[in-house]
Amino acid sequence: MPFLCLAALGIVYGDIGTSPIYALREAFYAHASIGTQAANVYGVLSLMFWSLIIVISVKYLSVVMRASNNGEGGIIALVALLNPWKTEKTSRRYILMLLGLFGAALLYGDGTITPAISVLSAIEGLQVATPAFKPYVVPITIVILIGLFLIQRRGTAAVGAFFGPVMLLWFAVLGVLGIGGIVHNPGVFAAINPAYAVAFFATNGFAGFLVMGTVFLVVTGGEALYADMGHFGIAPIRIAWFAVVLPGLLLNYFGQGALMLSNPQARQPFYDLAPHWALYPVVLIATLATVIASQAVISGVFSLTRQAVQLGQLPRLRIIQTSRESYGQVYIPMMNWILMAATIGLVIGFKSSDRLASAYGVAVSLDMVITTLLAFFVARRWGWFPNIAAGIALVLIVIDLSFFGANIFKIPDGGWYPLLVAALIFFIMATWRTGRELVGRHLDEDTEPMDEFIQAHADDSFRVAGTAVFMTGATRKTPPMLLHHLRHNKVLHAQVILLTVHTRDVPRVPAAERMEIEDLGRGFYRMQLYYGFMQTANVPVALRFAREYGLEVDVEETTYYVGRETLIPTAEVPGMMVWRERLFAYMSRNAMPATAYYLIPSDRVVELGLQIEL
Repeated sequence: MPFLCLAALGIVYGDIGTSPIYALREAFYAHASIGTQAANVYGVLSLMFWSLIIVISVKYLSVVMRASNNGEGGIIALVALLNPWKTEKTSRRYILMLLGLFGAALLYGDGTITPAISVLSAIEGLQVATPAFKPYVVPITIVILIGLFLIQRRGTAAVGAFFGPVMLLWFAVLGVLGIGGIVHNPGVFAAINPAYAVAFFATNGFAGFLVMGTVFLVVTGGEALYADMGHFGIAPIRIAWFAVVLPGLLLNYFGQGALMLSNPQARQPFYDLAPHWALYPVVLIATLATVIASQAVISGVFSLTRQAVQLGQLPRLRIIQTSRESYGQVYIPMMNWILMAATIGLVIGFKSSDRLASAYGVAVSLDMVITTLLAFFVARRWGWFPNIAAGIALVLIVIDLSFFGANIFKIPDGGWYPLLVAALIFFIMATWRTGRELVGRHLDEDTEPMDEFIQAHADDSFRVAGTAVFMTGATRKTPPMLLHHLRHNKVLHAQVILLTVHTRDVPRVPAAERMEIEDLGRGFYRMQLYYGFMQTANVPVALRFAREYGLEVDVEETTYYVGRETLIPTAEVPGMMVWRERLFAYMSRNAMPATAYYLIPSDRVVELGLQIEL
């Protein structure tokens, strides 16, 4: 348990743990109408305290994490609990699926902002030491980010062992710096009283409401607690939060507040807590912490992308497993370079963490709203005390909508960016999903029931020795590739396997439940392979285990037949708009081949071409 708690510090709490660098500063200096008077300092601290308690301690650690998908968490796992993939498009579950997928798309925008604002805010500490560093802040940040993305191909296994100890040191530094400020004004703990938050709103009115958008920065990263639940379990994440993370954060925020009470002109309250001699070491440890936070977010985007691909919401991409011990550690080259370009573009475009803070929070706050809604409907589906669940969801949704409402006003200053990214990713998902439905519908039109095909080809005179595997979708009809092959080659193998790979709505499928084989007669077999959305399908390995089910397959002498569709966008066939069909055709051409995705040896593959008008 202690090791898991330490590991959770390094992976789960990087994002939320680096918020003290900029959160309190932005609460005051991002809003010119909010002064640093004592009443405002107490009010903002009270809001921050209760945000951490309600959103993190109550909502995520006590409520949302109960919605476990066989131990896994995250918004895709939450959507999968509703089992919405094959429901009617007018049903509630289908609408909730779309809502969940949009929530997943929102995390891509966050995946580019978090590394940019985290590393940039850490390097800005050099300006506190001496203004001479100001021209070099952006270049140094870009160099660090480039290095971070370049090492992704090596995986985090080699350096992951250091994440926990470094973050433990970071939270200790947060606590020590905070105590140094608190000793000069211990009365700052009075801000725990929620009356100060109420008085803050009463005094500042609408301007006070807008501050909620920057107060929200203290809970960004909270969704990582749920997303990483499968890696560590609920108990280590909870213990690490209450024993290390929450005390360190609260001590630092209250220490910064105490400093601002003594020195209302403090422009960098986090770094101003450090003695001058300790400033450079604090910048160094802050930089390490922000790199770890960025790494956790990048890894989260990789994991989210793999889940979306496995569930058929994105085209097949090249996914590289970077660790033999941890299945959650993967590297997706295309996503890595896209993230790097977007992150560096943000640093160059916004130039400072206070400007980037204007873009931060909109996507995450909306994602938290969606998470609350999905968790409520999962609770209803599971029959978890419906009235109590509705009451809890109502309270949480009011709080979530308050944060989102305050963040909406950031849209003109940069909040548009994560929403644009989310809309783009969601549109790509929708186009891919709809395009695959159109292709599947077209293929089903030109085929016949499998039992009729077998009866029509009962003659064994045109059968040759060996095994043929035809990759096919989940249908009882004859695979188009099989008809195409017989029509042109006039021959069939003695043993024909119709193989379908399914992705279930669970993270992992046990090996004992992974295969079903149906004997169709006359040498034809239907094989169903089942994998979870956190697993990689390996067809040759699965075929070797077919003997356990009474089917002998010589993998070295097996020929695999797969389809290579040439998609022809046209307005003459009902479907999507032509320009969307062209986009789908482009994605289909550039998707990873099914043979490589399912780890099928290329020298045993025969591709059969089909032209399909969309």
